[in-house]
Amino acid sequence: MNYQSIKREVRLNAKLAGPIVFAQVAQVAMGFTDTVMAGRLSPLDLGAIAVGVNLWILPYLFCTGLLMAVSSMTSHYFGAARFVAIRDLMEQVGWVVLVLSVLAVGSVMAMAEGLSLLRLDEGITEVAAAYIKAVSFGLPAVIGYLALRFLSEGIGYTKPMMIIQVIGLLINILANWVFMFGKLGVPAMGAEGAGWATALVMWITLFLLLGYIARHKRYRFVWVARPVKRDWQKTREMLRVGSPIAVSLVAEVGMFAAVALLMGTLGVTQVAAHQVALNVAAMAFMIPLGISAATTVRVGHALGEGRAWLVRFRGLVGIGFAAACMMLTATVLFVFPQQIVSVYTQDMQVRELAVQLLFMAAIFQLSDGIQISANGALRGMKDTFYPMMVTLIVYWLLGLPLSWYLGFVREIGPQGLWMGLVAGLTLSAFWLVWRFLHLTRHLPAASAPASD
Repeated sequence: MNYQSIKREVRLNAKLAGPIVFAQVAQVAMGFTDTVMAGRLSPLDLGAIAVGVNLWILPYLFCTGLLMAVSSMTSHYFGAARFVAIRDLMEQVGWVVLVLSVLAVGSVMAMAEGLSLLRLDEGITEVAAAYIKAVSFGLPAVIGYLALRFLSEGIGYTKPMMIIQVIGLLINILANWVFMFGKLGVPAMGAEGAGWATALVMWITLFLLLGYIARHKRYRFVWVARPVKRDWQKTREMLRVGSPIAVSLVAEVGMFAAVALLMGTLGVTQVAAHQVALNVAAMAFMIPLGISAATTVRVGHALGEGRAWLVRFRGLVGIGFAAACMMLTATVLFVFPQQIVSVYTQDMQVRELAVQLLFMAAIFQLSDGIQISANGALRGMKDTFYPMMVTLIVYWLLGLPLSWYLGFVREIGPQGLWMGLVAGLTLSAFWLVWRFLHLTRHLPAASAPASD
């Protein structure tokens, strides 16, 4: 690796990652607007959205992980100029989207009905249930959107999602204003209104992306007028690649969701502060998440083109790029916690605790960036089962038990719950980087020219 090669790869990675980051930031910003606007209503509405998001996000992330296989497989096919294979894959993806939609809506409805079993703080249960029931009506749309998004990312075209998500964010703000606060003749629905606004945006963004893909010549090879047939081989490959990603995503975010539910047993103030700090951390996480997606595409294209020596180089540059970006975000969280928290809420108790949790979030920024980018590099190699096992071990056998022990047994409270998160993310980062280095150790990197 020389400086010019690294500089060029960072530029190419950033060219792909930039629109993804902006699109993801716009998507997370919808959660930000929900949180801020709910904070203007009451701690109860804020806490209900915190609990609700951490429940419906699980089936959403499972579908996201499963459909990420589309990006990985498409990048390989595109690098090898196998355009017919991409078309065949998308035909099968349509069937998978239908099945996932039914399962996602059913599981979210079941969660809403079972909230009372969690014995949360009084008042949160009813409002959170109404919120997630409203969101469930948009899940089929967002699952279809994800399939089209990963198709576009796989061929290396990421700008449409950035524009569409920004439009969705603006619509979400307007819809929140109408449904949450009761404007334009609509009754005020509070947190439930945020759920209906989210569902509306999910449908609008689907139709915008579908319309764009149907009209743009870049995607012309996907659309062929012929009967759609089941191809179980393509479906099995997608499930083989995507299922471990889905389990990994659910396991990682599930740990955060479990911590949020444990926070709910401590009180409304604790869960509201947790939601504020977690929303800030999630916003920062969009940067390495975009770099991770770009690294998947870059590595996948290299393998599809048959240039295996580029895999190690592109993967390591992607990991280093993400690490550098997260060091900057950690610095911001350390230096400006009061200013950041004040944007979310004026409740002094919530603000004081959120600032303390934000310091914890700053600590795990580097680990979080490294682990997700290493995961992206491995995903580009279609290595998804091993990272899944790492995730299950470090988050559920180490991180969550440690959170419970420090938070409740040692009675450290909210900060103790977050210490378990830090431990899990740090171990995951080390382990996944080791895995990537191990898999690429014997690649013929010495034959690489100065640039690709």
